[in-house]
Amino acid sequence: MNDPLTSAVVDEARRWIGTPYRHQQSRLGVGCDCLGLVRGIWRAIYGCEPEQAGPYAPFEDSLNAGGASGERLLEAAARNLEPVETDRAVEAGQVLVFRWRPVLPARHLGIATEPHRFIHAYSGIGVVESALVPSWRRRIAGRFRFPGPAATGN
Repeated sequence: MNDPLTSAVVDEARRWIGTPYRHQQSRLGVGCDCLGLVRGIWRAIYGCEPEQAGPYAPFEDSLNAGGASGERLLEAAARNLEPVETDRAVEAGQVLVFRWRPVLPARHLGIATEPHRFIHAYSGIGVVESALVPSWRRRIAGRFRFPGPAATGN
């Protein structure tokens, strides 16, 4: 990781490991969900969040929703992050957006720490680093990276 921004993203994500899972929260060491983890990393790097997250259903509720209700997570990622071509290998620092079933909207996020590992807030467990095994890889709905200083005004 020679890029300072990539190093900062991965280092900050690792600081969150062990933070308990708490729906709609984003406090290092206190509690967060997967979106809260990404929001917290953003705040650590840029100082403030690019937009308010607004209310959203717990992950478990979205699995039982029975159909797509909009791609709020992917749309927010596209507004605030830089898209990554999906034909390239997963790289450290990338934000991975996951969709559990083809008929459901994307509902989970993680930060790649290397091509085969990522950090995410796992419901009922907390923030962990996991292997990016085939069952995770096939659920990737989008990949993004944090924007450089020109995109954020820093």
